[in-house]
Amino acid sequence: MIEKIIDDLSKVIKFKDTAAEGDIVLIVIEKPQAIFYALLTDIERDINKKDEWWHVTFIALTSVPPQKIVWTLRTPQLSGLEIFTMGGEKHFIKAVDFQFSGPGPDAEQIKEEKKGPSLRVVK
Repeated sequence: MIEKIIDDLSKVIKFKDTAAEGDIVLIVIEKPQAIFYALLTDIERDINKKDEWWHVTFIALTSVPPQKIVWTLRTPQLSGLEIFTMGGEKHFIKAVDFQFSGPGPDAEQIKEEKKGPSLRVVK
């Protein structure tokens, strides 16, 4: 089920291949089903583990007040290369690329299809 959701989201959202502090990430949780954005605020190495594990801090952007979330993840989990489980439930995280000109109409096409009054500068 979560695989289908991720596949559908990948068709409408441009994702980054990596995640870094300051990125906005999309988090998908299978049960209870949830999809939300979060601000990745901190990535700190877990020195208690031999492999590459990280303490990752997010601020959920869908709650008031904003909620701080800290998960311990491996690099493939943080970068969206694998779906992982926590508490027996599937999770997925991937950074969103807001610096792209993705699919959809270009500016000229929008201008031609525009209906109704146009905006202009009045001095």
